[in-house]
Amino acid sequence: MGISRACASKWVNRYRQSGEHGLLDRSSVPHHQPTATPDQVVARIETLRREKKWSARRIALELAAEGIKISVRTVSRHLVRLGLNRRKFIDPTGADNRKPPAMIVARYPGHMVHVDIKKVGRIPDGGGWRMHGKGSDHAKKVDRGKKRGTRTGYVYLHSVVDGFSRLAYTEALTDEKGVTAVGFINRAKAFFAAHGIARFTRVVTDNGPCYRSAVFVRTLAGTRHQFIRRYTPRHNGKVERYNRILAEEFLYARGWTSESQRSEALAVWNVHYNYHRPHTAAGNRPPATRLHAGVTNVMASYS
Repeated sequence: MGISRACASKWVNRYRQSGEHGLLDRSSVPHHQPTATPDQVVARIETLRREKKWSARRIALELAAEGIKISVRTVSRHLVRLGLNRRKFIDPTGADNRKPPAMIVARYPGHMVHVDIKKVGRIPDGGGWRMHGKGSDHAKKVDRGKKRGTRTGYVYLHSVVDGFSRLAYTEALTDEKGVTAVGFINRAKAFFAAHGIARFTRVVTDNGPCYRSAVFVRTLAGTRHQFIRRYTPRHNGKVERYNRILAEEFLYARGWTSESQRSEALAVWNVHYNYHRPHTAAGNRPPATRLHAGVTNVMASYS
């Protein structure tokens, strides 16, 4: 079963004592916490913070004057737990003014299109270390080639994701230059047009040099080009999440014998993701189901 004798005995005894209810997960919180801060002290901390706007150190000093010994660190921890650790979160009246982050929601297909590049290592002929192991003869041969200056290099996966339907298109290209990005975005437009998305209203990218190049800006003439805040990839989260799915379910889901084999399978992955794989944002259905138009030459699911 893959568990120790002591673990199996524990679960058997729980079942004998409480039946199926005993097999439910139990809280890991101790039954008794003698050193826990009393509830009335926590309430006093919240009151001083809301009414006086005092810092954690000032609150600790005030509580010490009242005969309550508590450290500054403990007060800070309770302020974080109460959501009052930042002064800007408290109105002059003491009420909370902390607003949840606004959702980035596309209203229709093509309204917000997210573009990004994922850089991955090129697979040497015969397979990489994931297939043969890091200490294998083949891996050592590849390492010796690197020392001689024969590097395998990288592959740049250019991806476009429609924020409304989550329809995605990915190509494996040799670089991330502006001209390459222009060629990719034009082919992506043709792909999306075949699915009924004839126009991109807004294109969201990071601040990479290829997206700031003059040739790429000219290509998007008539389309709003929105750059995300620097070092804030969550603002382009839909394509970042897609990159994670791409890595987990395609790039590293199996062993590849060569880069050409993986590149050829990428086209099948595009079909699998768009037409067969359920997506939470699409109601646990494939992204293509959220579009009015589709194609008829659907290939078999990737496996």
